[in-house]
Amino acid sequence: MTATAEPDDAVPLTSEEHKPDFLGHPRGLWYLAFTEAWERFSYYGMQSLLVLYLVKYLLLPGRIEHVAAFASFRKLPFYSGLDGQALASAIFGTYTAAVYFTPILGGFLADRLLGRRRTVLLGALTMAAGHFMMAFEPAFLFALLCLVVGVGMFKGNIASQVGSLYKPEDLRRADAFQIFYLGINAGVILSPLIVGTLGEKVGWHYGFAAAGVGMLLATGIYLFGQKYLRTTDNDPRIAAAAKAAGTAAPKPKLTGRDWRAVIALIILIPVLAVAIVPNNQIFNVYLVWGDQQFDLVFMGKTLPTTWLVTLDAIVSVSFLALVAIFYRWYGKRYREPDEITKIIIGSGFSIAGAMCLVTAAATQGAGHKIGLFWPVAFHFLNSIAFAHLLPVSLALFARLAPKAINATVIGLYYFAFFAANTLVGWIGGFYETMPTTTFWLLHAGCALGSGLCFLAFKFIAGHHLEAEPE
Repeated sequence: MTATAEPDDAVPLTSEEHKPDFLGHPRGLWYLAFTEAWERFSYYGMQSLLVLYLVKYLLLPGRIEHVAAFASFRKLPFYSGLDGQALASAIFGTYTAAVYFTPILGGFLADRLLGRRRTVLLGALTMAAGHFMMAFEPAFLFALLCLVVGVGMFKGNIASQVGSLYKPEDLRRADAFQIFYLGINAGVILSPLIVGTLGEKVGWHYGFAAAGVGMLLATGIYLFGQKYLRTTDNDPRIAAAAKAAGTAAPKPKLTGRDWRAVIALIILIPVLAVAIVPNNQIFNVYLVWGDQQFDLVFMGKTLPTTWLVTLDAIVSVSFLALVAIFYRWYGKRYREPDEITKIIIGSGFSIAGAMCLVTAAATQGAGHKIGLFWPVAFHFLNSIAFAHLLPVSLALFARLAPKAINATVIGLYYFAFFAANTLVGWIGGFYETMPTTTFWLLHAGCALGSGLCFLAFKFIAGHHLEAEPE
């Protein structure tokens, strides 16, 4: 999520919106944060179950035949000839890639036809329908389609409403998006504990139904908080604001330096996609491998495999805060590294994290499960890498993108996630056909290759970009 500037259709607050702030922020922020927390609860709960559900249940003979239109689906080039885990990985990759493409369409729908509120509500209801449809095997493909479309309508439009709660000069905006992001991570931490446990221990369909209930809670909270949000959709004040905006000065044209910055950022997108692969594989093959090979027995009970996602989320949130605190301390004493240098540092930690998985696979004794030392070390090192890669790369794009097309360039940034998840699905198909050590070395190679590209970018283009005026 990005700290979206106050949209042009933002209008004065209503009497309800003028009620006193709660904990220093508009009341609408808290409704949006809790809405997002429950939406992410449902989304990541379903995602943490998806590959395990496919490998251990749906793709098995006698069940896959019941899925409507699946025979035609398997004839598509990307899935032709795949079976079992490789097919599950490809489906996962397509699904998680598509949810980073459809927000562009959701934004267009909100801007041109329905408005943000109605688009968010339609997206929430569509997602809820998709989660509940996952509980019925014949509807599996249609359920995924509903989830992809629903996320597209929901994701970007709710984030933009956070920005519209604050005036452009309000310095609380950055803190507001941190609170919003905490809501996201609260949902990520909680979802495997409830959705994952129900799915693995009680029944897959109970887990998916729980995700649907979470989405209904998100919808209810959003509806209840409407009176605390800015009125932006089909409001006569919007028309007046738009008419007044017609007298504003035209947006500045892009200069030669602007175009060089845009080209440089576009070149970085595929490099970022490769860099993200080791992190995003956590939701795919890593869960399958952990389910098969990790010693998850604690105090005589086998822990649900999806709890690995909760572990990763807790560690990631912790290191996001710790890394930010470290650089705040470091910057007071020394010169703080620029964004691209931080990204290079993150690549180093990503390589080290992937090598923990290589070591775990290489040291596994015959007939023995893998202890959690190396997997936990991976989560720690990968989380430090995550804190240096994703938020910092977004900050880099936001800073270097020309003001005239800043939102468009930020939208292009998310194509890195689309490409990364496509790669995650494709690379995941090699898990059963190559040695496990080689498979994780491939991920270390992704981190190394992208790190070298970032290093080259710093020396070749970094100086020119830093020299550009604000």
